Amino acid sequence: MIIVTGAAGFIGSCLISRLNKENFNAIVAVDKFGNKEKNENLVGKKIMRNVDREQFFPWLDDNYEEVEFIFHIGARTDTAEFDKKLLWELNTNYTKEIWKRCINYQIPLVYASSAATYGLGELGYDDSEQIIHDLQPLNPYGESKNEFDKWAIDQDQIPFFWGGLKFFNVYGPNEYHKYRMASVVMHSFYQIQKSGEMKLFRSHHPKFKDGEQMRDFIYVKDVVEACIFLMHHRKNSGIYNLGSGKARSFLDLTRAVFRAMSVEENISFIDTPHDIRDKYQYFTEANMAKLRSIGFDHKFHSLEEGVIDYVKNYLAHKTYY
Repeated sequence: MIIVTGAAGFIGSCLISRLNKENFNAIVAVDKFGNKEKNENLVGKKIMRNVDREQFFPWLDDNYEEVEFIFHIGARTDTAEFDKKLLWELNTNYTKEIWKRCINYQIPLVYASSAATYGLGELGYDDSEQIIHDLQPLNPYGESKNEFDKWAIDQDQIPFFWGGLKFFNVYGPNEYHKYRMASVVMHSFYQIQKSGEMKLFRSHHPKFKDGEQMRDFIYVKDVVEACIFLMHHRKNSGIYNLGSGKARSFLDLTRAVFRAMSVEENISFIDTPHDIRDKYQYFTEANMAKLRSIGFDHKFHSLEEGVIDYVKNYLAHKTYY
């Protein structure tokens, strides 16, 4: 059995689809399953059983001998969530409990970290474990992810294989339920569909023109390829960046959505809200050398290729991956 936590969510459900394509059908899906819209992500997928997040540890204690691998993708991912107790419980402490069981039961583990751990990028975007203790995340979500990364690299007892993946700006199908936290691609599509225009945040940084704020956007289909690679690879444990490796501007992204929709470009700018203005990342770009160095040679979608696939094959028809 392969366990996927966060199974009904964006990346978790896409990972299950990709596992099914390799005929891994004995999937144990772990989530809360209380959100009907999220559960749509799992329709048609081959899943052996659903396990409620709060029942997962007793279930694993009873069934560990049948478990081959754990993908811990589930987390509270709202970057505007300021309930630190909640974030530490769901993101940091829950992951520690999974880690301990992976040691005791000899189960390999891949878990989701985040590029939010890098803060403003003062130390760059290299996935060297030497800098993890010095990173300064901008919000409690990033802190909760970095706290676990710090804890993991300090452990003497470790699973026989483990990998933490620092997801950069992931976009793609199965994020319909995310609303405010969905990707700019999805927001652009619906705004353009409704009004024929897209409003982007104005730059409040002297080094960046409006719309030229840059992010490392990565298509979810590329993210799940990296997960599959590590499941088969099972050596070179550690923390890895997972982005495209190339920063692109929000203007690039929005223009790609207009082209994919065959709509004439119409972009304007609005002020970045004051409550996030001082915590706004103007540039992110994953150094991908570390993951490439252990044999991951998958060719990523370009931003334009990913947007075209997402818009034409999913958003336009509200279909799922």
